[in-house]
Amino acid sequence: MGKKGVPDWLNSSLWSSSSASAAPCPVDRFPRSPPAPKPEAPTRAPIPEPPPPSRPPPAPVEAPRPSSGTPPEDPSPSRLAQEEVSRQSQLLAEISKKVVNIGELRRLASQGIPDGAGIRSTIWKLLLGYLPNDHEFWVQELDRKRAQYKDFKEEFLVNPSEMARKLEESTGHKNGGMESGGCGFLMRSEITHDEHPLSLGKTSVWNQFFQDTETIEQIDRDVKRTHPDMHFFSGDTSLAKSNQEALRHILIIFAKLNPGIRYVQGMNEVLAPLFYVFRNDPDQNNAAYAEADAFFCFVELLSGFRDNFCQKLDNSVVGIRSTIAKLSELLKKHDGELWRHLEITTKVNPQFYAFRWITLLLTQEFNFADSLHIWDTLLSDPEGPQETLLRVCCAMLILVRRRLLAGDFTSNLKLLQNYPSTNISHLLYVANKLRGSSAG
Repeated sequence: MGKKGVPDWLNSSLWSSSSASAAPCPVDRFPRSPPAPKPEAPTRAPIPEPPPPSRPPPAPVEAPRPSSGTPPEDPSPSRLAQEEVSRQSQLLAEISKKVVNIGELRRLASQGIPDGAGIRSTIWKLLLGYLPNDHEFWVQELDRKRAQYKDFKEEFLVNPSEMARKLEESTGHKNGGMESGGCGFLMRSEITHDEHPLSLGKTSVWNQFFQDTETIEQIDRDVKRTHPDMHFFSGDTSLAKSNQEALRHILIIFAKLNPGIRYVQGMNEVLAPLFYVFRNDPDQNNAAYAEADAFFCFVELLSGFRDNFCQKLDNSVVGIRSTIAKLSELLKKHDGELWRHLEITTKVNPQFYAFRWITLLLTQEFNFADSLHIWDTLLSDPEGPQETLLRVCCAMLILVRRRLLAGDFTSNLKLLQNYPSTNISHLLYVANKLRGSSAG
């Protein structure tokens, strides 16, 4: 241990940030986030599309080996490339087996899935349980789920006018047009109370439609703001409009199937990486069904985080404030000095920055390609992504500890709301080191 209760490996100059430049990070858009001084409006750097096939370190930091307390020399680019090629081969071999060893797949994927391999889509589906580990059942399961999603769209994306028209047609054919004089219109007496547009009944399709309108308008606004710097999501092209429509469909159906949560601002950001990866699957048939696949994987992913989105549970033992408190305890355990400076001395409440980190799964703190790398690790944890997410958040604090210890309330809040660029592989290494420390 160091002089102030800090492990020796934390006292290395390795943890100081080499750049003060802020990473791209938009202003928090959550309606329930706590008040905080407004930082200078950040600008989001352009994101390459698709993500680059390799990840050269954005900052000259060195990644230590787990067996050593001192930082080793930075591996050469050729060695990193060789490691990626080797891992890519291992991942390809694993998902090609008749029965995939999910444990081994998690181990390999936790180190990152090479972007150029075109296998992230399949691996994420396996890690989220959307695909069974037995290769023989893949086609059958995909056909079933995709047909089910088609039924959802037909049920939940049809407005009452269309429902009335279909009812009218079916009734007209059934009665042969006799009651309506052969004109094809329903008689006034045949319009039930629940089918009337002015009905306030709880079972009225029109009343439900008007209640849904506000949610749908919020979804529309957020979908249009999804990654405005990426042509894949934003712009007037047919590609962007088609992708926005897919996100919109998924979020509306999710809201209607989950009335206890409905839609919460920011869910579009959690959905975006899933849809992007699936839509860019090299297998054109899989890419064509990206919307259906992304829906079910989105549901599966949120099942482990849904309590963070439920406002009624905010102050419960499973709500977002409890989750943030766990992050605070984690930092206190691993770096008491930094915890004390942030929360006692400068009074930087973790809710001011961690609310967005946790609820959006770090999608707004790093560029898109780096976010996908982080998600490889999050989705690979057999215990679920939340514990790994908290360790990554804690590692983010540790990596800028020197700047935080030297800062006051304003500078620290600005730093954490606009996290600086960092070496993602190194960040994930530190997060994994915290797992080992916790176990001990």
